[in-house]
Amino acid sequence: MSIEVELTDDYTGNVSPDPDHHGAHAQRRALDNATIVKMSVGPMDNNVYIVTDSATGKSLLIDAANDPETILALLDALPGEVTQILTTHGHFDHWQGLEEVHRVLQVPIVVGEADADELPLDPDRTLTGGETIEVGDLSLEVIAISGHTAGSVTLVLTERSGRVHLFTGDTLFPGGVGKTWQPGDFEILLDGVTEKLFDRFGDDTVVYPGHGKDTTLGAERPHLSEWRERGW
Repeated sequence: MSIEVELTDDYTGNVSPDPDHHGAHAQRRALDNATIVKMSVGPMDNNVYIVTDSATGKSLLIDAANDPETILALLDALPGEVTQILTTHGHFDHWQGLEEVHRVLQVPIVVGEADADELPLDPDRTLTGGETIEVGDLSLEVIAISGHTAGSVTLVLTERSGRVHLFTGDTLFPGGVGKTWQPGDFEILLDGVTEKLFDRFGDDTVVYPGHGKDTTLGAERPHLSEWRERGW
């Protein structure tokens, strides 16, 4: 069965999976140094991102979350070459397509060190924060923020204009931080997001979460105290 790829350059950040697995419905956003392609896959509406360096065509795949055939069909329809696969954190819904996608692409796998044992494959590189991910001429900073999982990482892509784009996995969403389970983890997560993201980056910073629509730090910043009061 062939998978039809629908790719639009009318970027809204609002994408949905195809429940019949017949199509890949993706959106592409053009930056001044890169493109970002976003697609949702699987029953948990997981976002998959492909970040491509405009200068070299080299690409990074973020979260081979599910529906590997759909991800591969999209990659076949895009220009450029994926050189790495990064998993934002170790929860199963973010790596269910990883084995098959890796079998085809045969490129290095990257994940936060504390979540490495959760993956179905041994990673080629583990991260603890402060590193960079090189994608062609792009250099994406790695920020480690624990709380949702111990090894969750956020990637920072900065345009030549200075505008910042954050790939946050399940660390930060429109309306709040990710789910936590153990006592104290919510405070660890919210403190990390506040200090490492909100205190550092401007209001026009775009947030690309692991599920659902995009947001900006400016849209979420006024609600930080509300999140802390409600405790989630």
